[in-house]
Amino acid sequence: MPDILKNYSLRDLNTFHIDARAKYYCLCRSIKDLQELISDPVFLKEPGLILGEGSNMLFSADFDGLVIRPGILGREIIGEDKHSVQIQVGAGENWDEFVAWATTWNFGGIENLSLIPGSVGSSPIQNIGAYGVEVEHTIERVFAMDILTGQKLTFEKDACRFGYRDSIFKGSWKNKCIITSVVFRLAKHPELKLGYQQVADKMAGMDRQDVESMRKVIIEIRESKLPDPDKLGNAGSFFKNPVIAADDYDSLSTSFPEIPSYPAPAGTRKIPAAWLIDQCGWKGKRIGDAGTYEKQALVLVNHGNATGRQMLELAKNIERDVEKKFGVKLKKEVNII
Repeated sequence: MPDILKNYSLRDLNTFHIDARAKYYCLCRSIKDLQELISDPVFLKEPGLILGEGSNMLFSADFDGLVIRPGILGREIIGEDKHSVQIQVGAGENWDEFVAWATTWNFGGIENLSLIPGSVGSSPIQNIGAYGVEVEHTIERVFAMDILTGQKLTFEKDACRFGYRDSIFKGSWKNKCIITSVVFRLAKHPELKLGYQQVADKMAGMDRQDVESMRKVIIEIRESKLPDPDKLGNAGSFFKNPVIAADDYDSLSTSFPEIPSYPAPAGTRKIPAAWLIDQCGWKGKRIGDAGTYEKQALVLVNHGNATGRQMLELAKNIERDVEKKFGVKLKKEVNII
């Protein structure tokens, strides 16, 4: 039976570095650990929260229940053909370390997702994405465990119901299963995704046109725009980029001709949330230790000792101002606990 710890600090287990505490905390290093945990009286009577590396969470208070951290490790090639390779990766593996490993072997498909914080097990939940790539395009299946029965579950790609920063694990299976590993299919002869002009321009200056070079470019771009969570607490993009109907966009662009946008499915338009926030005067603004990053308005930061409630209040103020000025409702990408 894995150890269940009491009054456990979560400060080092969330990238905002909010000093919240869990009534109980349990690190599970195997499926057996998870199966044993669900029969424990603490699990049966306490509210539960599954926590990876806390890169997409904001604790607005202490958690009065049991925090479960899946710590299953391992990377294994389970199949391949002349075009691709299948790799099963434990949910507890660090995402960026997996990307670094894959690019070292010239396995392509996830290099544009370099330097995204978090664990492998969290990647399908959020359907992480960046620079024209979403992780759903490389996932073959997700293995999980039903937290009520201990039964092992398999979700094939279509069953995951991936959407923009969305999946079945944020919907009908939310808080009902724990992801234990993910199977990715990566290309042996990758085609680089150069849809973003900044990426294409930087790649043009590289000596080699391969996934390792792409990873270096993505890291350089991200580091120039985003703060290191180890130095300045943050969870990356706090809000989703809003997607609005074409008619609504036409009305907005009449009032704000300079508003940027990108094509989205079904004739809709995606508007950069950072631009909306910047136009409302929030870029680089600070209230106490809660603020927005000086180089990227979409990133909320903890300058030291902000509480979760102070960060949440800042987010609500930003949402209010954006809706008042543009009539657009921002949706949080970060989970509020």
